[in-house]
Amino acid sequence: MSWRAPLDAVRFSLEVHGGLDPAMTEGILEEAARFAEQRLAPENRRADRLGARCEAGRVTTPPGWPALYRDWAQAGWNGVDLPEAWGGMGLPTRLATATMEFWTSACMAFALGPVLTQGAVDTLAIHGSDALKALYLPKLVSGEWTATMNLTEPQAGSDLGLLRCQAEPAGDGTYRIRGSKIFITFGEHDLTENIIHLVLARLPDAPEGTKGISLFLVPKILLDAEGRPGRRNDVACTGIEHKLGIHGSPTCSMIFGETGGAVAWLVGEPHRGLACMFTMMNKARLFTGLQGVAMAGRAFQHALAFARERRQGRAPGAGRTSSIIEHPDVQRNLLRMRALTTAGRALAHRAAQAIDLAHAGGPGHERAAERAALLTPIVKAYGSDLGCEVTSLGVQVHGGMGYIEETGAAQLFRDARITPIYEGTNGIQAIDFLLRKVLRPGSRLAEEMIAELAGTSHAARSAGLAVLAEAAAEASVALARATAWARAQGDATPALLAAASPFLRLFATGLAMGFMTEAAIVADQRCRAGEGSAACRHALADALYFAGNEAALLPGMVRAVMAGLPDPEFGA
Repeated sequence: MSWRAPLDAVRFSLEVHGGLDPAMTEGILEEAARFAEQRLAPENRRADRLGARCEAGRVTTPPGWPALYRDWAQAGWNGVDLPEAWGGMGLPTRLATATMEFWTSACMAFALGPVLTQGAVDTLAIHGSDALKALYLPKLVSGEWTATMNLTEPQAGSDLGLLRCQAEPAGDGTYRIRGSKIFITFGEHDLTENIIHLVLARLPDAPEGTKGISLFLVPKILLDAEGRPGRRNDVACTGIEHKLGIHGSPTCSMIFGETGGAVAWLVGEPHRGLACMFTMMNKARLFTGLQGVAMAGRAFQHALAFARERRQGRAPGAGRTSSIIEHPDVQRNLLRMRALTTAGRALAHRAAQAIDLAHAGGPGHERAAERAALLTPIVKAYGSDLGCEVTSLGVQVHGGMGYIEETGAAQLFRDARITPIYEGTNGIQAIDFLLRKVLRPGSRLAEEMIAELAGTSHAARSAGLAVLAEAAAEASVALARATAWARAQGDATPALLAAASPFLRLFATGLAMGFMTEAAIVADQRCRAGEGSAACRHALADALYFAGNEAALLPGMVRAVMAGLPDPEFGA
Protein backbone atom coordinates (compact mmCIF):
# COMPACT_ATOMS: atom_id res chain seq x y z
CA MET A 1 0.00 0.00 0.00
CA SER A 2 1.31 3.44 -0.93
CA TRP A 3 2.33 6.02 1.66
CA ARG A 4 1.90 9.75 1.36
CA ALA A 5 3.77 12.35 3.38
CA PRO A 6 1.31 13.98 5.84
CA LEU A 7 1.86 17.43 4.35
CA ASP A 8 -1.34 19.13 5.49
CA ALA A 9 -1.14 17.82 9.05
CA VAL A 10 2.52 18.82 9.40
CA ARG A 11 1.93 22.28 7.89
CA PHE A 12 -0.90 22.97 10.32
CA SER A 13 1.07 21.66 13.29
CA LEU A 14 4.13 23.77 12.41
CA GLU A 15 1.94 26.85 12.11
CA VAL A 16 0.11 26.35 15.42
CA HIS A 17 2.80 24.68 17.53
CA GLY A 18 5.93 25.96 15.81
CA GLY A 19 4.90 29.50 14.98
CA LEU A 20 6.13 29.17 11.37
CA ASP A 21 4.56 31.07 8.51
CA PRO A 22 3.19 28.58 5.94
CA ALA A 23 4.89 30.59 3.20
CA MET A 24 8.24 29.74 4.79
CA THR A 25 7.56 26.01 4.97
CA GLU A 26 5.80 25.42 1.66
CA GLY A 27 8.63 24.75 -0.77
CA ILE A 28 10.81 22.84 1.67
CA LEU A 29 8.02 20.54 2.80
CA GLU A 30 6.75 19.83 -0.70
CA GLU A 31 10.18 18.93 -2.02
CA ALA A 32 10.96 16.80 1.02
CA ALA A 33 7.63 15.02 0.64
CA ARG A 34 8.33 14.34 -3.02
CA PHE A 35 11.73 12.78 -2.33
CA ALA A 36 10.35 10.75 0.58
CA GLU A 37 7.41 9.43 -1.42
CA GLN A 38 9.15 8.77 -4.71
CA ARG A 39 12.62 7.66 -3.64
CA LEU A 40 12.66 6.48 -0.02
CA ALA A 41 9.25 4.88 0.54
CA PRO A 42 9.60 2.33 -2.30
CA GLU A 43 12.81 1.05 -0.63
CA ASN A 44 11.26 0.35 2.76
CA ARG A 45 9.98 -3.20 2.26
CA ARG A 46 12.93 -4.32 0.14
CA ALA A 47 15.40 -3.01 2.73
CA ASP A 48 13.56 -4.94 5.43
CA ARG A 49 13.78 -8.17 3.43
CA LEU A 50 17.38 -7.85 2.25
CA GLY A 51 18.92 -5.94 5.14
CA ALA A 52 22.51 -4.84 5.59
CA ARG A 53 25.26 -7.44 5.27
CA CYS A 54 28.77 -7.82 6.70
CA GLU A 55 31.53 -9.92 5.16
CA ALA A 56 35.10 -9.78 6.49
CA GLY A 57 34.48 -6.41 8.10
CA ARG A 58 32.98 -4.89 4.94
CA VAL A 59 29.38 -3.76 5.39
CA THR A 60 27.01 -3.30 2.47
CA THR A 61 23.65 -1.60 2.73
CA PRO A 62 20.63 -2.75 0.67
CA PRO A 63 21.10 -2.59 -3.12
CA GLY A 64 20.75 0.91 -4.51
CA TRP A 65 21.26 2.69 -1.20
CA PRO A 66 24.65 4.28 -2.02
CA ALA A 67 23.12 6.08 -5.04
CA LEU A 68 19.98 6.89 -3.07
CA TYR A 69 22.00 8.40 -0.24
CA ARG A 70 24.17 10.36 -2.69
CA ASP A 71 21.10 11.91 -4.31
CA TRP A 72 19.58 12.69 -0.92
CA ALA A 73 22.74 14.39 0.34
CA GLN A 74 23.41 16.29 -2.89
CA ALA A 75 19.90 17.74 -2.67
CA GLY A 76 21.03 19.37 0.58
CA TRP A 77 18.67 17.50 2.90
CA ASN A 78 21.35 16.73 5.47
CA GLY A 79 21.85 20.41 6.24
CA VAL A 80 18.33 21.78 6.69
CA ASP A 81 19.00 23.30 10.13
CA LEU A 82 22.79 23.06 10.14
CA PRO A 83 25.00 26.18 10.18
CA GLU A 84 25.26 28.20 6.98
CA ALA A 85 28.90 28.90 7.87
CA TRP A 86 29.68 25.25 7.14
CA GLY A 87 27.38 24.78 4.14
CA GLY A 88 24.01 24.14 5.77
CA MET A 89 20.71 25.88 5.06
CA GLY A 90 20.52 27.43 8.53
CA LEU A 91 16.74 26.93 8.71
CA PRO A 92 14.80 26.37 11.95
CA THR A 93 15.02 23.06 13.79
CA ARG A 94 11.26 22.95 13.37
CA LEU A 95 11.70 22.44 9.62
CA ALA A 96 14.37 19.80 10.16
CA THR A 97 11.97 18.04 12.51
CA ALA A 98 9.27 18.03 9.81
CA THR A 99 11.57 16.72 7.09
CA MET A 100 12.98 14.09 9.43
CA GLU A 101 9.43 12.86 10.05
CA PHE A 102 9.03 12.39 6.29
CA TRP A 103 12.34 10.51 5.91
CA THR A 104 11.53 8.26 8.86
CA SER A 105 7.97 7.47 7.80
CA ALA A 106 9.21 6.66 4.33
CA CYS A 107 12.09 4.41 5.47
CA MET A 108 13.17 4.50 9.10
CA ALA A 109 16.26 2.34 8.53
CA PHE A 110 17.62 4.87 6.02
CA ALA A 111 16.82 7.91 8.17
CA LEU A 112 18.80 6.70 11.20
CA GLY A 113 22.20 7.56 9.73
CA PRO A 114 21.52 11.27 9.13
CA VAL A 115 20.26 11.67 12.71
CA LEU A 116 23.72 10.82 14.02
CA THR A 117 25.58 12.88 11.43
CA GLN A 118 23.53 15.97 12.24
CA GLY A 119 24.04 15.44 15.96
CA ALA A 120 27.78 15.14 15.42
CA VAL A 121 27.75 18.46 13.57
CA ASP A 122 26.07 20.11 16.55
CA THR A 123 28.66 18.61 18.90
CA LEU A 124 31.70 19.64 16.86
CA ALA A 125 30.29 23.10 16.18
CA ILE A 126 29.99 23.75 19.93
CA HIS A 127 32.86 21.77 21.43
CA GLY A 128 35.38 21.12 18.63
CA SER A 129 38.58 23.04 18.04
CA ASP A 130 38.80 25.42 15.09
CA ALA A 131 41.09 22.95 13.31
CA LEU A 132 38.64 20.06 13.70
CA LYS A 133 35.73 22.24 12.57
CA ALA A 134 37.57 23.33 9.43
CA LEU A 135 38.56 19.78 8.51
CA TYR A 136 35.35 17.92 9.23
CA LEU A 137 32.29 20.15 9.41
CA PRO A 138 31.96 20.99 5.68
CA LYS A 139 31.98 17.30 4.74
CA LEU A 140 29.61 16.32 7.55
CA VAL A 141 27.17 19.15 6.89
CA SER A 142 27.01 18.30 3.20
CA GLY A 143 26.53 14.63 4.01
CA GLU A 144 29.58 13.70 1.95
CA TRP A 145 30.79 11.98 5.13
CA THR A 146 28.67 10.49 7.91
CA ALA A 147 29.24 10.26 11.65
CA THR A 148 28.53 7.88 14.51
CA MET A 149 28.10 7.98 18.26
CA ASN A 150 30.23 5.37 20.08
CA LEU A 151 29.08 5.01 23.68
CA THR A 152 27.96 1.48 24.44
CA GLU A 153 30.33 -1.35 25.38
CA PRO A 154 29.51 -4.99 26.17
CA GLN A 155 29.69 -4.40 29.94
CA ALA A 156 28.40 -0.80 29.82
CA GLY A 157 24.97 -0.22 28.34
CA SER A 158 23.16 2.71 29.91
CA ASP A 159 25.73 2.88 32.74
CA LEU A 160 28.47 4.82 30.98
CA GLY A 161 30.47 4.97 34.20
CA LEU A 162 31.57 1.40 33.43
CA LEU A 163 33.31 2.30 30.16
CA ARG A 164 36.75 0.70 29.64
CA CYS A 165 37.80 2.10 26.26
CA GLN A 166 41.22 3.75 26.73
CA ALA A 167 42.88 6.80 25.19
CA GLU A 168 46.65 7.32 25.40
CA PRO A 169 48.32 10.64 24.53
CA ALA A 170 50.68 10.18 21.58
CA GLY A 171 52.82 13.23 22.39
CA ASP A 172 51.96 15.07 19.17
CA GLY A 173 48.54 16.40 20.14
CA THR A 174 46.77 13.22 19.04
CA TYR A 175 45.71 10.16 21.03
CA ARG A 176 45.54 6.40 20.48
CA ILE A 177 42.22 4.71 21.20
CA ARG A 178 41.99 1.05 22.20
CA GLY A 179 38.79 -0.79 23.04
CA SER A 180 35.52 -2.07 21.66
CA LYS A 181 32.02 -0.69 21.20
CA ILE A 182 28.71 -2.34 20.39
CA PHE A 183 25.35 -1.25 18.96
CA ILE A 184 26.93 1.42 16.76
CA THR A 185 24.39 2.57 14.18
CA PHE A 186 25.95 2.90 10.72
CA GLY A 187 29.35 2.22 12.29
CA GLU A 188 30.46 0.81 8.93
CA HIS A 189 28.71 1.07 5.57
CA ASP A 190 29.16 1.71 1.84
CA LEU A 191 27.28 5.02 1.57
CA THR A 192 30.24 7.37 1.99
CA GLU A 193 34.02 7.25 1.67
CA ASN A 194 34.67 8.35 5.24
CA ILE A 195 32.93 7.81 8.58
CA ILE A 196 33.72 10.09 11.53
CA HIS A 197 33.37 8.31 14.86
CA LEU A 198 32.79 10.25 18.06
CA VAL A 199 34.10 7.93 20.76
CA LEU A 200 33.89 8.05 24.54
CA ALA A 201 37.07 6.79 26.23
CA ARG A 202 39.19 7.24 29.36
CA LEU A 203 42.51 9.04 29.62
CA PRO A 204 45.24 7.49 31.84
CA ASP A 205 44.56 9.97 34.65
CA ALA A 206 40.76 9.68 34.43
CA PRO A 207 38.82 9.44 37.69
CA GLU A 208 36.32 6.61 38.13
CA GLY A 209 32.77 6.85 36.89
CA THR A 210 31.19 9.26 34.44
CA LYS A 211 33.44 12.13 35.54
CA GLY A 212 36.39 10.35 33.94
CA ILE A 213 35.07 10.13 30.38
CA SER A 214 36.50 12.14 27.48
CA LEU A 215 35.25 12.52 23.91
CA PHE A 216 37.41 11.84 20.85
CA LEU A 217 37.07 12.18 17.11
CA VAL A 218 38.25 9.06 15.27
CA PRO A 219 37.98 9.10 11.46
CA LYS A 220 37.72 5.83 9.57
CA ILE A 221 40.08 7.30 6.96
CA LEU A 222 42.85 9.61 8.17
CA LEU A 223 43.38 12.86 6.30
CA ASP A 224 46.65 13.87 4.67
CA ALA A 225 48.36 17.25 5.02
CA GLU A 226 45.96 18.79 2.48
CA GLY A 227 42.90 17.47 4.31
CA ARG A 228 42.19 14.72 1.77
CA PRO A 229 41.39 11.11 2.72
CA GLY A 230 44.57 9.08 3.01
CA ARG A 231 45.27 5.82 4.84
CA ARG A 232 42.84 3.68 6.84
CA ASN A 233 42.74 4.28 10.59
CA ASP A 234 43.00 1.44 13.10
CA VAL A 235 39.25 0.96 13.45
CA ALA A 236 37.20 -1.94 12.14
CA CYS A 237 33.75 -3.50 12.21
CA THR A 238 33.71 -7.03 13.61
CA GLY A 239 30.09 -7.79 12.78
CA ILE A 240 26.53 -6.49 12.63
CA GLU A 241 23.55 -7.39 14.79
CA HIS A 242 20.59 -9.49 13.63
CA LYS A 243 17.72 -7.36 14.86
CA LEU A 244 13.96 -7.40 15.30
CA GLY A 245 13.56 -4.50 12.86
CA ILE A 246 15.27 -1.65 10.96
CA HIS A 247 17.12 -4.34 9.01
CA GLY A 248 18.52 -1.95 6.41
CA SER A 249 20.42 -0.02 9.09
CA PRO A 250 23.70 -1.74 10.06
CA THR A 251 24.12 -1.92 13.84
CA CYS A 252 27.82 -2.65 14.24
CA SER A 253 30.30 -4.03 16.72
CA MET A 254 33.45 -1.92 16.46
CA ILE A 255 37.03 -2.45 17.57
CA PHE A 256 39.54 0.37 17.96
CA GLY A 257 43.29 -0.11 18.14
CA GLU A 258 43.61 -3.77 17.21
CA THR A 259 46.96 -3.15 15.49
CA GLY A 260 48.45 -0.42 17.67
CA GLY A 261 45.87 2.24 18.34
CA ALA A 262 43.30 4.28 16.46
CA VAL A 263 44.48 7.85 15.85
CA ALA A 264 42.13 10.28 17.60
CA TRP A 265 41.69 13.93 18.51
CA LEU A 266 40.21 15.24 21.75
CA VAL A 267 36.89 17.06 21.47
CA GLY A 268 36.27 19.53 24.28
CA GLU A 269 38.00 19.36 27.63
CA PRO A 270 39.51 16.22 29.20
CA HIS A 271 37.09 14.26 31.39
CA ARG A 272 34.17 16.37 30.09
CA GLY A 273 33.23 14.07 27.25
CA LEU A 274 29.81 13.14 28.52
CA ALA A 275 28.73 16.78 28.60
CA CYS A 276 29.94 17.15 25.00
CA MET A 277 28.20 13.97 23.88
CA PHE A 278 24.91 15.11 25.37
CA THR A 279 24.87 17.85 22.74
CA MET A 280 24.65 15.07 20.19
CA MET A 281 22.34 12.89 22.25
CA ASN A 282 19.78 15.63 22.88
CA LYS A 283 19.07 16.06 19.17
CA ALA A 284 19.06 12.29 18.77
CA ARG A 285 16.49 12.06 21.58
CA LEU A 286 14.23 14.63 19.95
CA PHE A 287 14.46 12.76 16.66
CA THR A 288 13.97 9.38 18.36
CA GLY A 289 10.65 10.55 19.80
CA LEU A 290 9.84 11.84 16.34
CA GLN A 291 10.65 8.41 14.92
CA GLY A 292 7.82 7.01 17.03
CA VAL A 293 5.49 9.70 15.70
CA ALA A 294 6.61 9.04 12.13
CA MET A 295 6.06 5.29 12.39
CA ALA A 296 2.69 5.90 14.02
CA GLY A 297 1.69 8.14 11.13
CA ARG A 298 2.67 5.54 8.56
CA ALA A 299 0.89 2.79 10.50
CA PHE A 300 -2.28 4.90 10.58
CA GLN A 301 -2.20 5.40 6.80
CA HIS A 302 -1.52 1.70 6.29
CA ALA A 303 -4.37 0.61 8.56
CA LEU A 304 -6.79 3.17 7.11
CA ALA A 305 -6.19 1.96 3.55
CA PHE A 306 -6.60 -1.67 4.61
CA ALA A 307 -9.78 -0.93 6.57
CA ARG A 308 -11.34 0.68 3.51
CA GLU A 309 -10.60 -2.35 1.34
CA ARG A 310 -11.10 -5.29 3.70
CA ARG A 311 -14.69 -6.57 3.85
CA GLN A 312 -15.78 -8.55 6.90
CA GLY A 313 -19.09 -8.86 8.75
CA ARG A 314 -21.98 -6.41 8.61
CA ALA A 315 -21.79 -2.99 10.16
CA PRO A 316 -24.82 -1.74 12.15
CA GLY A 317 -27.70 -1.14 9.74
CA ALA A 318 -25.90 -2.65 6.76
CA GLY A 319 -27.62 -5.21 4.56
CA ARG A 320 -24.43 -6.58 3.06
CA THR A 321 -20.87 -7.44 3.98
CA SER A 322 -19.17 -4.23 5.01
CA SER A 323 -15.74 -2.73 4.76
CA ILE A 324 -14.25 -3.04 8.23
CA ILE A 325 -13.91 0.73 8.44
CA GLU A 326 -17.70 0.81 8.84
CA HIS A 327 -17.44 -1.06 12.16
CA PRO A 328 -17.42 1.33 15.17
CA ASP A 329 -14.63 -0.53 16.98
CA VAL A 330 -12.35 -0.25 13.97
CA GLN A 331 -13.23 3.43 13.67
CA ARG A 332 -12.28 3.90 17.30
CA ASN A 333 -8.91 2.22 16.78
CA LEU A 334 -8.21 4.37 13.73
CA LEU A 335 -9.17 7.56 15.53
CA ARG A 336 -6.92 6.65 18.45
CA MET A 337 -4.05 6.02 16.04
CA ARG A 338 -4.44 9.41 14.42
CA ALA A 339 -5.04 11.31 17.68
CA LEU A 340 -1.94 9.87 19.36
CA THR A 341 0.12 10.70 16.29
CA THR A 342 -1.19 14.26 16.39
CA ALA A 343 -0.37 14.53 20.10
CA GLY A 344 3.20 13.33 19.64
CA ARG A 345 3.75 15.64 16.67
CA ALA A 346 2.51 18.64 18.68
CA LEU A 347 4.94 17.89 21.51
CA ALA A 348 7.84 17.46 19.07
CA HIS A 349 7.11 20.74 17.32
CA ARG A 350 6.83 22.60 20.64
CA ALA A 351 10.21 21.20 21.68
CA ALA A 352 11.75 22.18 18.34
CA GLN A 353 10.30 25.69 18.67
CA ALA A 354 11.89 26.03 22.12
CA ILE A 355 15.23 24.87 20.71
CA ASP A 356 15.04 27.50 17.97
CA LEU A 357 14.16 30.27 20.42
CA ALA A 358 17.04 29.21 22.67
CA HIS A 359 19.49 29.27 19.75
CA ALA A 360 18.25 32.68 18.59
CA GLY A 361 19.81 34.27 21.67
CA GLY A 362 17.23 37.01 22.05
CA PRO A 363 15.25 37.99 25.15
CA GLY A 364 14.03 34.93 26.97
CA HIS A 365 16.45 32.53 25.31
CA GLU A 366 17.52 31.06 28.65
CA ARG A 367 13.91 30.29 29.54
CA ALA A 368 13.45 28.76 26.09
CA ALA A 369 16.51 26.56 26.66
CA GLU A 370 15.05 25.38 29.96
CA ARG A 371 11.75 24.61 28.24
CA ALA A 372 13.54 22.69 25.49
CA ALA A 373 15.42 20.67 28.10
CA LEU A 374 12.15 19.81 29.86
CA LEU A 375 10.30 18.88 26.69
CA THR A 376 13.06 16.75 25.11
CA PRO A 377 12.75 13.70 27.42
CA ILE A 378 8.95 13.97 27.14
CA VAL A 379 9.14 13.86 23.36
CA LYS A 380 11.62 10.97 23.39
CA ALA A 381 9.67 8.79 25.82
CA TYR A 382 6.08 9.64 24.93
CA GLY A 383 6.74 9.74 21.19
CA SER A 384 8.51 6.39 21.14
CA ASP A 385 5.92 4.77 23.41
CA LEU A 386 3.04 5.94 21.25
CA GLY A 387 4.92 4.71 18.19
CA CYS A 388 4.81 1.20 19.62
CA GLU A 389 1.17 1.55 20.68
CA VAL A 390 -0.02 2.88 17.33
CA THR A 391 1.92 0.41 15.19
CA SER A 392 0.54 -2.38 17.39
CA LEU A 393 -2.96 -1.01 16.83
CA GLY A 394 -2.16 -1.07 13.12
CA VAL A 395 -1.52 -4.81 13.35
CA GLN A 396 -4.80 -5.16 15.25
CA VAL A 397 -6.80 -3.33 12.59
CA HIS A 398 -5.39 -5.73 10.01
CA GLY A 399 -6.52 -8.67 12.15
CA GLY A 400 -4.88 -11.96 11.26
CA MET A 401 -3.49 -10.36 8.12
CA GLY A 402 -1.51 -7.99 10.30
CA TYR A 403 0.41 -10.90 11.81
CA ILE A 404 1.53 -11.92 8.31
CA GLU A 405 4.66 -10.20 7.06
CA GLU A 406 3.35 -9.72 3.53
CA THR A 407 0.91 -6.99 4.56
CA GLY A 408 3.71 -4.79 5.94
CA ALA A 409 1.93 -3.96 9.20
CA ALA A 410 4.27 -6.17 11.22
CA GLN A 411 7.37 -4.43 9.85
CA LEU A 412 6.17 -1.07 11.14
CA PHE A 413 5.68 -2.55 14.61
CA ARG A 414 9.10 -4.25 14.51
CA ASP A 415 10.86 -1.11 13.32
CA ALA A 416 9.24 1.10 15.96
CA ARG A 417 10.02 -1.22 18.88
CA ILE A 418 13.63 -0.08 19.27
CA THR A 419 12.73 3.56 19.86
CA PRO A 420 11.83 3.26 23.60
CA ILE A 421 15.19 1.51 24.14
CA TYR A 422 17.98 3.36 22.37
CA GLU A 423 19.22 6.91 23.05
CA GLY A 424 18.54 6.29 26.74
CA THR A 425 15.73 3.94 27.74
CA ASN A 426 12.43 5.58 28.52
CA GLY A 427 12.85 4.77 32.20
CA ILE A 428 16.07 6.80 32.18
CA GLN A 429 14.30 9.59 30.32
CA ALA A 430 11.58 9.64 32.97
CA ILE A 431 14.07 9.87 35.85
CA ASP A 432 15.96 12.65 34.07
CA PHE A 433 12.69 14.50 33.43
CA LEU A 434 11.44 14.25 36.99
CA LEU A 435 14.64 14.72 38.99
CA ARG A 436 16.71 17.01 36.77
CA LYS A 437 14.05 18.99 34.96
CA VAL A 438 10.87 19.27 37.05
CA LEU A 439 12.58 19.12 40.46
CA ARG A 440 15.74 21.00 39.49
CA PRO A 441 16.58 23.34 42.39
CA GLY A 442 15.23 26.81 41.74
CA SER A 443 13.14 25.83 38.71
CA ARG A 444 9.40 26.48 38.63
CA LEU A 445 9.02 25.82 34.92
CA ALA A 446 6.71 22.86 35.49
CA GLU A 447 4.34 25.03 37.49
CA GLU A 448 4.51 27.75 34.82
CA MET A 449 3.52 25.28 32.13
CA ILE A 450 0.69 24.00 34.30
CA ALA A 451 -0.54 27.59 34.63
CA GLU A 452 -0.37 27.94 30.84
CA LEU A 453 -2.51 24.82 30.58
CA ALA A 454 -5.12 26.44 32.84
CA GLY A 455 -4.98 29.51 30.61
CA THR A 456 -5.65 27.33 27.58
CA SER A 457 -8.74 26.03 29.34
CA HIS A 458 -10.05 29.58 29.73
CA ALA A 459 -9.33 30.31 26.06
CA ALA A 460 -11.22 27.20 24.97
CA ARG A 461 -14.21 28.15 27.09
CA SER A 462 -14.25 31.63 25.57
CA ALA A 463 -14.13 30.01 22.12
CA GLY A 464 -17.19 27.89 22.93
CA LEU A 465 -15.28 24.59 23.13
CA ALA A 466 -16.63 23.51 26.52
CA VAL A 467 -15.53 19.87 26.31
CA LEU A 468 -11.94 20.82 25.58
CA ALA A 469 -12.01 23.56 28.20
CA GLU A 470 -13.03 21.03 30.83
CA ALA A 471 -10.40 18.52 29.71
CA ALA A 472 -7.62 21.13 29.82
CA ALA A 473 -8.77 22.31 33.26
CA GLU A 474 -8.76 18.74 34.61
CA ALA A 475 -5.33 18.21 33.09
CA SER A 476 -3.91 21.27 34.85
CA VAL A 477 -5.32 20.07 38.18
CA ALA A 478 -3.89 16.56 37.71
CA LEU A 479 -0.43 17.86 36.79
CA ALA A 480 -0.45 20.28 39.71
CA ARG A 481 -1.37 17.53 42.19
CA ALA A 482 1.32 15.16 40.92
CA THR A 483 3.99 17.89 40.85
CA ALA A 484 3.20 19.00 44.39
CA TRP A 485 3.40 15.38 45.55
CA ALA A 486 6.77 14.93 43.80
CA ARG A 487 8.21 18.06 45.42
CA ALA A 488 7.21 16.73 48.86
CA GLN A 489 9.06 13.39 48.42
CA GLY A 490 12.63 14.53 48.88
CA ASP A 491 15.59 13.70 46.69
CA ALA A 492 15.50 10.44 44.69
CA THR A 493 13.50 8.39 47.18
CA PRO A 494 12.41 4.91 46.04
CA ALA A 495 8.82 6.17 45.80
CA LEU A 496 9.92 9.04 43.57
CA LEU A 497 12.02 6.82 41.30
CA ALA A 498 9.16 4.34 41.01
CA ALA A 499 6.85 7.20 40.03
CA ALA A 500 9.11 8.61 37.30
CA SER A 501 7.66 6.75 34.30
CA PRO A 502 3.98 7.26 35.16
CA PHE A 503 4.79 10.88 36.04
CA LEU A 504 6.29 11.51 32.59
CA ARG A 505 3.31 9.86 30.90
CA LEU A 506 0.97 11.98 33.01
CA PHE A 507 2.82 15.19 32.12
CA ALA A 508 3.04 14.32 28.43
CA THR A 509 -0.68 13.55 28.27
CA GLY A 510 -1.59 16.77 30.07
CA LEU A 511 0.64 18.98 27.92
CA ALA A 512 -0.55 17.27 24.76
CA MET A 513 -4.13 17.97 25.79
CA GLY A 514 -3.28 21.64 26.16
CA PHE A 515 -1.43 21.86 22.85
CA MET A 516 -4.18 20.00 20.99
CA THR A 517 -6.76 22.33 22.53
CA GLU A 518 -4.83 25.34 21.24
CA ALA A 519 -4.81 23.78 17.78
CA ALA A 520 -8.52 23.02 18.02
CA ILE A 521 -9.31 26.66 18.85
CA VAL A 522 -7.52 27.77 15.67
CA ALA A 523 -9.15 25.00 13.63
CA ASP A 524 -12.63 25.81 14.95
CA GLN A 525 -12.26 29.49 14.09
CA ARG A 526 -11.25 28.62 10.53
CA CYS A 527 -14.05 26.12 10.12
CA ARG A 528 -16.59 28.69 11.32
CA ALA A 529 -15.18 31.17 8.81
CA GLY A 530 -15.53 28.62 6.02
CA GLU A 531 -11.76 28.24 5.68
CA GLY A 532 -11.38 24.90 7.40
CA SER A 533 -9.21 22.31 5.64
CA ALA A 534 -9.14 18.58 6.28
CA ALA A 535 -6.26 19.26 8.67
CA CYS A 536 -8.50 21.62 10.65
CA ARG A 537 -11.34 19.11 10.82
CA HIS A 538 -8.96 16.41 11.93
CA ALA A 539 -7.40 18.68 14.58
CA LEU A 540 -10.85 19.24 16.10
CA ALA A 541 -11.77 15.55 15.99
CA ASP A 542 -8.39 14.46 17.39
CA ALA A 543 -8.61 16.92 20.29
CA LEU A 544 -12.12 15.78 21.17
CA TYR A 545 -11.11 12.13 21.06
CA PHE A 546 -8.02 12.82 23.14
CA ALA A 547 -10.10 14.72 25.70
CA GLY A 548 -12.60 11.92 26.11
CA ASN A 549 -10.23 8.96 26.01
CA GLU A 550 -6.62 9.89 26.86
CA ALA A 551 -6.90 13.00 29.05
CA ALA A 552 -9.89 11.41 30.78
CA LEU A 553 -7.42 8.96 32.36
CA LEU A 554 -5.38 11.68 34.06
CA PRO A 555 -7.00 11.43 37.55
CA GLY A 556 -6.19 7.73 37.62
CA MET A 557 -2.68 8.44 36.37
CA VAL A 558 -2.16 10.74 39.36
CA ARG A 559 -3.02 7.84 41.65
CA ALA A 560 -0.55 5.65 39.75
CA VAL A 561 2.17 8.25 40.31
CA MET A 562 1.54 8.20 44.05
CA ALA A 563 1.16 4.42 44.36
CA GLY A 564 4.85 3.51 44.57
CA LEU A 565 6.03 -0.10 44.34
CA PRO A 566 3.59 -2.58 45.88
CA ASP A 567 6.09 -5.48 46.05
CA PRO A 568 9.41 -4.60 47.73
CA GLU A 569 10.81 -8.09 47.05
CA PHE A 570 11.74 -7.03 43.52
CA GLY A 571 14.67 -5.25 45.08
CA ALA A 572 15.91 -8.40 46.82
